[in-house]
Amino acid sequence: MSRWNLAWLLGLPSVVIVGLTIAFCAPRGNKNQEQQYELQALMIDVLREVDDNYVRELTPEQRQKLVEDMINGGLSRLDPYSAYFNADDFKAFEKSSEGAFGGVGIQINQDRKTGLLQVTSPMVGTPAYEAGILSGDLILKVDGKSLEDVSIDQIIKMIQGEPGTEVTLTVLHEGGKEPVDYKLKRAKIEIEAVMADQRKPDNPAEWDFVIDKTNRIAYIRLIAFSEHAATDLRKVVEKLEHEQNIRGLVLDLRDNPGGLLSAAVEISDMLLDTGKIVSIRDRQGHEKVYDAKASGTLLDPPSAHPVAILINRHSASASEIVSAALQDNNRAVIVGERSFGKGSVQNIIKLPNHEPPVALKLTTASYWRPSGANIHRHTDMKDTDVWGVKPNPGYEVKLTDAERFQYVSWRRQRDIVQGKPGAAVAKPDRTEKDSSKESAVFQDRVLEKALEYIRGELNKS
Repeated sequence: MSRWNLAWLLGLPSVVIVGLTIAFCAPRGNKNQEQQYELQALMIDVLREVDDNYVRELTPEQRQKLVEDMINGGLSRLDPYSAYFNADDFKAFEKSSEGAFGGVGIQINQDRKTGLLQVTSPMVGTPAYEAGILSGDLILKVDGKSLEDVSIDQIIKMIQGEPGTEVTLTVLHEGGKEPVDYKLKRAKIEIEAVMADQRKPDNPAEWDFVIDKTNRIAYIRLIAFSEHAATDLRKVVEKLEHEQNIRGLVLDLRDNPGGLLSAAVEISDMLLDTGKIVSIRDRQGHEKVYDAKASGTLLDPPSAHPVAILINRHSASASEIVSAALQDNNRAVIVGERSFGKGSVQNIIKLPNHEPPVALKLTTASYWRPSGANIHRHTDMKDTDVWGVKPNPGYEVKLTDAERFQYVSWRRQRDIVQGKPGAAVAKPDRTEKDSSKESAVFQDRVLEKALEYIRGELNKS
């Protein structure tokens, strides 16, 4: 269906009679066009019957919501990522992609096994993160309301809101038996894209990016691929090169749900001076290829600056683009566990003749690795099929469920600025006994494996 037909369809509530005339007077073309006209006429008939005969008269707002629900219901059956953005949704989306919005600080997706909403990643330093919500948690209710048959975008709208207002999330921890209610106060969420392992002792507001002082190895966590992520990362790496003369880099993309394609391409290009980064194919087989440029490459030459990338089952989309690009071009070793497998492309199509603006988020293409291998995991795929990004041979490190809980608690404690006015103290996971003690001695086996690789490579030179 063309964008114009979609835009016309979305305007149905105000043009029922006119639309009916257009539908039946429009010139007949091929079978696809005829079916489009028939489907448009069907939708108009349904709306007219509701307007004329429903048990109570709908207000303009109810009529608008009916159409939006019809559209989003249909789109959600195509895939969990396509959706219609009304004016409020579109405004919220634009704010979130800029790296600032009002909410509790979680990124969410649909769990393939249960169909329920899953926390892909709590954003560090946000109300959800500091309250103890974890990656992998299933969200069962928002303010006591069931989320059955509610689209992801509608749920996001329910969770987001004005800073200072409250919302209650009912979640089930991964491996847990009983759901837990979290009453959270919304805040202005400003995503800090680039973080390290620990804060500087003499200035806890700043990160110490050099994890191994002896071998001069940097460790950087990339939290999200926002509009400023690539710029922020470049500033940090350039400063480390000039001031610390770093020799190796660990780039941690664990629990990173992705973000903007442009950020993924730019970040990949920082560490590649040549080679394909990613290709995008639409349903006609048309391909757009993104290649690395020689200018602006950091940590060059590669032979003297080994790189390791950390991923896990929640590393998705843009995280997988960067991991696959550096792995296929032999620029980095991938450590951890297999990634999520989201290789579909959503275009934001701003619909014409609507003020304030509305848009359609539509899956229009798929990402493919430089090697030509598939990234996206379709619902009928098995673990033995080709999808996502796997660690390099010998570098797979799988964590137990207990280790995952310990890791998140340990990570959260290290991230919080202790003593900051108003800062919450991270609570131990309620399902684990003495988790605070366990987290204090937690050993990050994935990170240690990456450091082992980089030290070994540096010793060769």
